Amino acid sequence: MANSFDINPKRLRNKTTGQPGIKVEDGSLLAQIVRRDQKAFRELYMRYLPRLRQFILRITHRSDLTEEILNDTFLTIWEKSCDYAGRSKVSTWIFGIAYFKCLKALERSERWCSKHSLVSDQETVKLDFNGPDSTAEAGQLRQRLSGGLMRLSPEQRMVVELTYYFGYSYTEIAAVAKCPVNTVKTRMFHARRKLHEELSSDFYDSVTD
Repeated sequence: MANSFDINPKRLRNKTTGQPGIKVEDGSLLAQIVRRDQKAFRELYMRYLPRLRQFILRITHRSDLTEEILNDTFLTIWEKSCDYAGRSKVSTWIFGIAYFKCLKALERSERWCSKHSLVSDQETVKLDFNGPDSTAEAGQLRQRLSGGLMRLSPEQRMVVELTYYFGYSYTEIAAVAKCPVNTVKTRMFHARRKLHEELSSDFYDSVTD
């Protein structure tokens, strides 16, 4: 790495910063990171690690790429913290970095597979859909939904994930993806249509087998 900071999850998990019960705002942490405060970086790392890991896995459906993208994202946050201009929330800026790291990682993987005449090794990752209904029918629906999401493009999947699982507005998603709000709406429209087609087809097949 170009700088002395070691992004090692085991080391970071063993250290904390600040006083118990007092939460430092993201913006304040980022300002400290600009000044190369490693304790502030550890705080931000632990704060965003679970959400980013879940987000990256949902976008890529590639558990083999998740840790690589996570490390690359946090390294960029450390190195480019001074680039944050305050035009959006810190969380939006961070998720935007992770999103584009996902796209680049998927593109590299596809290029490598194409060069070596291999089929891309896309995994069917079991995603966590929280809900009180644990019946067999609900489980089958969640499984079909997971399969349908995997067949969306990463751009469409990102809109669905950030809307329904992370509670982002279209305006915030547009900031993450660096695109117009209308583009986000268009991606959501096509994503919903594809998911409807996938789920309707799976349901039809299940009742006619």
